Amino acid sequence: MFIRPKLTDRQQQILDLIQSAITRTGAPPTRAEIATELGFKSANAAEDHLQALARKGAIELVSGTSRGIRLKGDNWRNQLALQKQAFSETITNLTQLALPLIGRVAAGSPILAQEHVDRTYHVENSLFAHRPDYLLKVRGMSMRDAGIMDGDLLAVQSAKDARNGQIVVARLGDDVTVKRFMRYQNTIELLPENPDYQPIVVQAGEPFEIEGLAVGLIRNTMLM
Repeated sequence: MFIRPKLTDRQQQILDLIQSAITRTGAPPTRAEIATELGFKSANAAEDHLQALARKGAIELVSGTSRGIRLKGDNWRNQLALQKQAFSETITNLTQLALPLIGRVAAGSPILAQEHVDRTYHVENSLFAHRPDYLLKVRGMSMRDAGIMDGDLLAVQSAKDARNGQIVVARLGDDVTVKRFMRYQNTIELLPENPDYQPIVVQAGEPFEIEGLAVGLIRNTMLM
């Protein structure tokens, strides 16, 4: 039966440092890095502790390289588990987006101001052909015939310009609205997709700004 050797507090501290470095960077620390981290006067002091850890079977020292430290026994198995967990978390983060949900927007303030963020949704990156920057909760049914319903979350990519026919998030003075964009020679029209609503005509000189482009939609029924 294998009996795990007892480590001193300093040896355990160095072993923890090695494990942490491998988890964060994929490689063990150098003797100089250990000395700097733990306040040793020289790398030789770190080497003495590493030799003691090797004699106790906690690590294996590989000659010829400054990072020649390998974990052994239970430490090695624990490190494999940690690396597997870190890899899994990295893959998950690569496939998910953290998108702030914007509620009501205060007049004159940036749409992504912190006070406008109701919460953050983590959604699959594959849901969108173009990467969104935030979600905007739809209010009203003016875009009903485009499939955008009251309570839906519109995925929006920040932008300051748009092509004719694109669905945009636009700021009109104190209001933010979702409409289809059309630019003419002297005016801009924001078109609803519901015959019960009238187009919004923006004359030259009137306060108007594009905040973003619609790049996807999360149906409100998916949030229940």
